[in-house]
Amino acid sequence: MKKLFLLSIAILGFIFAASAQEISKNALGLRLGDSDGFGAEISYQHALGENNRLELDLGWRDGNNYDGFKIAGLYQWVMLLDGNFNWYVGAGGGLGSFSVNVPGGSDITDTFVFAAGDIGIEYNFDIPLLLSLDFRPEIGFGDDAYNNNDLDFDIALGIRYQF
Repeated sequence: MKKLFLLSIAILGFIFAASAQEISKNALGLRLGDSDGFGAEISYQHALGENNRLELDLGWRDGNNYDGFKIAGLYQWVMLLDGNFNWYVGAGGGLGSFSVNVPGGSDITDTFVFAAGDIGIEYNFDIPLLLSLDFRPEIGFGDDAYNNNDLDFDIALGIRYQF
């Protein structure tokens, strides 16, 4: 069983290395989505190797009865799809806080942690522009019943400047 596990890890490592494409050292921009992804996020990507990177996002939302922020960090593996198209997968987590103004009642405030996955596609233009579309399922863990400790699905469009 142990040999089968090690063989599986070696094969996966070979697959990721064989389909590697050099990615930009840094990328900074916006990740625009919704669901419980808090709408707009400032997004930064930093290459850690030829085909993996770290993505950090700071999202916020401010409405009539609601405001909050969320910080996410994801480790991503990037694989060549075709030409300038890549696809990527990743995992990570983060921390967030929200406050809801309940009419005629007291405010509900909660801080929570979450675990997240990530899968998406991206296109590297010949100019230093990167467009991406990704799907990020998140499961949150907080104290308040309003948060429901539930699974949220975040779909977003990313627009980043590469340098």
